[in-house]
Amino acid sequence: MTGPITAGVDGTDESLAALAWAAREAVRRDAALRVVHAWRFQPNAAADVADREAQERWVRDAVGRTMATLAERHPALSVTADVHEGDPVESLVAAAAEAELLALGSRGHGAVVGFLLGSVGRQVIDRAARPVVLVRAGDRASSEAAGREIVVGQHGEPEDSAPALRFAFETAAARGAGVRAVRAWTLPPVFAYSPASLKLLDEAGGLEPYEKKALAEALQPWRERFPDVPVVQHVEMGSAGQVLLSVAGRAQLMVVGRRAHRTAVGARIGSVAHGVLHHADCPVAVVPHD
Repeated sequence: MTGPITAGVDGTDESLAALAWAAREAVRRDAALRVVHAWRFQPNAAADVADREAQERWVRDAVGRTMATLAERHPALSVTADVHEGDPVESLVAAAAEAELLALGSRGHGAVVGFLLGSVGRQVIDRAARPVVLVRAGDRASSEAAGREIVVGQHGEPEDSAPALRFAFETAAARGAGVRAVRAWTLPPVFAYSPASLKLLDEAGGLEPYEKKALAEALQPWRERFPDVPVVQHVEMGSAGQVLLSVAGRAQLMVVGRRAHRTAVGARIGSVAHGVLHHADCPVAVVPHD
């Protein structure tokens, strides 16, 4: 039994776009939808909601209106709401652990603007044990039109990208979409070559054929598991972030892996995921490594 599709909401346009995205995905996957709203008491709020009980009533009324709208749009969808006072990060991380995926809103591009770079969104992405999908306020169902692909980044050995590939193929199968698997490569310093690596490159016929072979090997088990999903193999020289963004215009969803790196100032999700989250126009799924 799979978990629900979960959306974190806070009343903003971005979170409502994420909720709409999550509802459509739940319908496609024949899954339940869970709406999570964690709130904190604001002692300096307006006079009509100045006390704790009034604020909680206001929050629950707002979520109730959202639930009513969902029922009108998707009458057959099973929807539950979880509203409670508490830390948003802890609430969303806990909700993600029980979910198939967690959808959150993201305000837009740039180094300063956006829920994505706020403490809540960043910490949830860093800590969530399940895929987190970031959705912008302008996202519409039309962005999922036929012909638009699920774009997924692949790197390293097959096992390094297996969770991201699995998520991409599962999503494509649910949507009747194709997958564009992207592997970027760069020329390494000549001194990085070992005799063993030189032998492998020579057997593969050079660097680019070697990269194409590596991508094909990573995709093979997923092609076999999802034979009806069309696949395009995209191998290009360049930085992974730049290559992924160069094909973002084709995408209805971008999928990138995440292996968090802990530092003295907190977790870092990696430069590729960071760049794609900032600049891709489509929703972006960040998938943690198993």
